[in-house]
Amino acid sequence: MTDFFKGIPQIKYEGPQTENDFAFRHYDAEEVVMGKKMKDHLRFAAAYWHSFAWSGGDPFGGQTFERPWFGDTMEAAKLKADAAFEMFQILDVPYYCFHDADVRPEGADFAENTRNLEEIVDYFAEKQAATGVKLLWGTANLFSHRRFMSGAATNPDPEVFAFSAATIKTCIDATMKLGGENYVLWGGREGYETLLNTDLGRERKQAGRMLQMVVDYKHKMGFKGAILIEPKPQEPMKHQYDYDVATVYGFLKEFGLEGEVQMNIEQGHAILAGHSFEHELAMARELGIFGSIDMNRNDYQSGWDTDQFPNNVPEMALAYYEVLRAGGFITGGTNFDAKLRRQSLDAEDLILAHVGGMDACAAGLKAAAAMLEDGKLEAARDDRYAGWETAEGKGLMASDLDEIASKVLNNNINPAPRSGRQERLENLVNRYL
Repeated sequence: MTDFFKGIPQIKYEGPQTENDFAFRHYDAEEVVMGKKMKDHLRFAAAYWHSFAWSGGDPFGGQTFERPWFGDTMEAAKLKADAAFEMFQILDVPYYCFHDADVRPEGADFAENTRNLEEIVDYFAEKQAATGVKLLWGTANLFSHRRFMSGAATNPDPEVFAFSAATIKTCIDATMKLGGENYVLWGGREGYETLLNTDLGRERKQAGRMLQMVVDYKHKMGFKGAILIEPKPQEPMKHQYDYDVATVYGFLKEFGLEGEVQMNIEQGHAILAGHSFEHELAMARELGIFGSIDMNRNDYQSGWDTDQFPNNVPEMALAYYEVLRAGGFITGGTNFDAKLRRQSLDAEDLILAHVGGMDACAAGLKAAAAMLEDGKLEAARDDRYAGWETAEGKGLMASDLDEIASKVLNNNINPAPRSGRQERLENLVNRYL
């Protein structure tokens, strides 16, 4: 036990009218929505890196947070774990997520890194058994250390590729030992800063081979969870090879990995790619690769990934609408890949940030469920495409250009434009919020 969260009560649902800051207004874990408990729809997870490893720095200034577990020792790592599991219990989040570098001290070499990771994984296993909190997913940090400055899988140095592959293996092993339900790959520096020193073809092949190795190892070890890729267009690199969902799908097809890998989609990354969150979710659903989400938001006045806690319920309603249309989460969930502002120094700030995010997600989920159950949006979409369900519409898809041209000429087809009714549908969405 630690004193970091001393005096902060366990957060409970008290309803929309409560004046208690330390209570949920919308997230009632046991409330049934569309036949399933809200906690089972949302499957909340806390991100270890932002909540416990981040020091509050930004590109123009260093550390602002002072945490008792800051330090590169095993003692500090275990103190960090104590605090983390206390927070998970205060919030009653069922899951957490981590990178290896978040949870273990940095060693002098790969062997020491592995020993440190194995020791802290044993400690986590005890914590999970004592609290009932589970691991949503694990991953490897292959972007922070200077050895990865030119990438990991895509590095021009084969020794960095080898170090990265070995590290991924240890992190998959750790994820399996902790009963993790997914394993995530995010290529934080798998891209380039200038084409002047970059061999695009070679780097793509290296990245493809690394992913094939990961999938092969999953099957070799009998890992039943999903392998997830988290796309991002740029930052820190000028261009990253996992730009967005569509780009990653093309990559999977190229290397014969469709059906083996799903998507972990982050709201902030979708915005950086010039998309909306719901677009990326809908694209993953249509391609059959939807897996999990990282929930956060960006500051729309900033051109970079600010990783703020989510609070925009209308955006989240549209996002969860697509999640529900995809059938909901199976092994995935809602991970708060979000961090405090660097001025938010107190333990209370960390708890309340999650409380607000969980409440906003719950409100968005309930609005999304109401939209889907009401069926008006689905009916409007079906009506717009109704012509394709007729014999004539279906026949077009089986015709060639000569046949279609003859049909248009002989039947004097001269279509009149039909309204898309966007404003009407936007007004409809607002009724559920």
